[in-house]
Amino acid sequence: MTTLPADTFLVTNKTVLNHNDLGILLNLYQPLVGNDSISLYYTLWSYLDKSELMSNEWTHYHLLTNMQITIHEIDDARIKLEAIGLLKTYLKKGNINNYIYELYSPMSASEFINNPILATALYSAVGKLEYEKIINFYKIPSLNLRGYEDITKNFSDVFAFSNGCVNENLIYDLRKSRYRNLEILSKIDINTILSLIPNDLLNQKSINRDIKEYIYNIAYIYNYDNDAMVSLIRNSINEAHRIDKKLLRENADKYYSFDNLGKLPSLIYKNQPEYLRKNIQDESKRSKMIYMFEVTSPYDFISSKYKNSNPTNSDLKIIAHLLLDLDLKPGVVNVLIDYVLKVNNNKLTKSYVDVIASQWSRSNIETVEDAMKLAEKEYKNITRKKSVKKDSVKVEKSPEWFDKNIEENKASLEEIKALEERIGSR
Repeated sequence: MTTLPADTFLVTNKTVLNHNDLGILLNLYQPLVGNDSISLYYTLWSYLDKSELMSNEWTHYHLLTNMQITIHEIDDARIKLEAIGLLKTYLKKGNINNYIYELYSPMSASEFINNPILATALYSAVGKLEYEKIINFYKIPSLNLRGYEDITKNFSDVFAFSNGCVNENLIYDLRKSRYRNLEILSKIDINTILSLIPNDLLNQKSINRDIKEYIYNIAYIYNYDNDAMVSLIRNSINEAHRIDKKLLRENADKYYSFDNLGKLPSLIYKNQPEYLRKNIQDESKRSKMIYMFEVTSPYDFISSKYKNSNPTNSDLKIIAHLLLDLDLKPGVVNVLIDYVLKVNNNKLTKSYVDVIASQWSRSNIETVEDAMKLAEKEYKNITRKKSVKKDSVKVEKSPEWFDKNIEENKASLEEIKALEERIGSR
């Protein structure tokens, strides 16, 4: 849902915002979410009252003029803050929508760097040398205490109570630093994975909540399925028959790097960003197709083309190239994949994809609808040239959304059901 300039907002704060967190936001968070998101965070913070609890009510018009960016850029920046755990948003719909923005503290440097998802994303964003500089900056300097004696006094050495009076009215709801955990949905089944590892190899009782969460995070980062995680875990068990988290992370990096020419995973949108989606208000086949392209990730979309089997490594590298190197949006990538498969005999050839993708990137194609229109135009040019060259040429089957009358035809119940099944696994 796109925010409008007239929509109102207020900022609330249930955490303790520390000005010392500035360095953490700039060094650790900004490489992942960008300048606009960090600027939005500090702008919202500045709206709080003197006690830093709640702001007055403002319109988004005031916010966008203050930050000198567009309303779509504000939406994009806000969504990234939500995803990274720095913001929570509440919406009350009406003629004028009302938003509440709830600020959360950034993680400490130690928590951030020891989070496998955030650490991997940071490493990929800044590179090895810069990442090592960041690590060294936050390391505690070592002191040589040889010859020194610890003479620190304990509390009881200095203080004593005059009586045994205890305050029974304890107050628990005091302000403190509050963090939002990253909310991630993983495709793996941890119980299935562990059941495939023999008990004489792995001590199942050692699998606590922390280990499970770590396994989920590793699977999410590298997009590993159950089979891949079974193999990874089997090679990451130490002599005590426990999963070695450090070894698990190292093996995951090594296997992924080997399959991806030394590259590590990067943060990308899973599917089309909300602010670039079309506000669909009809039930035509074309609208249904646009919706499907927007809400499906490229990985799930190409899997559907293979009847829900896993894409090949070659296909995944092409998807990564389109998303990372050419910076195409996920919905646009879906349109491109669908177009190429239809006009290239179901072959996703990198050289063929590159020619089209480079043009779309130079043309700043960001929405699914614009991508579909451009694909239609290119297809007509191709078929026209072929017809001139040879009247008897066989014309490739075009994607169904090329039909100029498709907007006038409502989808049948069977087509809607098939579409919902197609995107149900996203």
